[in-house]
Amino acid sequence: MVELQVIEIPYWQFLLWLAIVYISTAFDFLYTRLIFSIAGYKIVNPGNVLDNPSRLSIYTYIKNKPGAYISEIVGNVGLDREHTKYHIKALESQNKIEAYREGGKTRFFENNFAYNEEEMKVISALQNVTNQRIILEILTCKCNTNIALARELRVSKATVSWYIKNLREIGLIIETKKGRNTIYRINHVYEPVVEKHIRHLQDSNN
Repeated sequence: MVELQVIEIPYWQFLLWLAIVYISTAFDFLYTRLIFSIAGYKIVNPGNVLDNPSRLSIYTYIKNKPGAYISEIVGNVGLDREHTKYHIKALESQNKIEAYREGGKTRFFENNFAYNEEEMKVISALQNVTNQRIILEILTCKCNTNIALARELRVSKATVSWYIKNLREIGLIIETKKGRNTIYRINHVYEPVVEKHIRHLQDSNN
């Protein structure tokens, strides 16, 4: 076994060593900031993350359109995809927005604790117009079978089945058997959230 040798140093020497480490760390930090500044870069922090006009535009769009996905943001803020992704990462790193991933798509929400998991799921589903119409018909009990929905939406029964399957897989729709018919209803866990955001969509469209 290797024996370690303990070397005692005076207290003033220990304090001097701490001071040197502190000054060295501070110098490295200031030097890094200087290099970034000369290169035209700015270190992003919570206090300045929205100082960039493009980043502010993206944040404002997401705040006003919760559940927006990247292609939609690109098409509305006037930036290319790579720059949009760069600013989204900066906003995420500073906890200004959060990503919600489901069904192969990533949607973005303002990170102010206004949206819980259930709300993000419902809002994401309601971004699709056909989902909106199906959910609204079932919610109001106007149409709650495949045949009735297909007739009302003027689409095929196969199309209705495809949308219902997706909504069932994420837990928004529940199926029950009544004789030969399959009856659709909104999952009671999500019903208050669905009602809230359906009303919001209707108000914004009027």
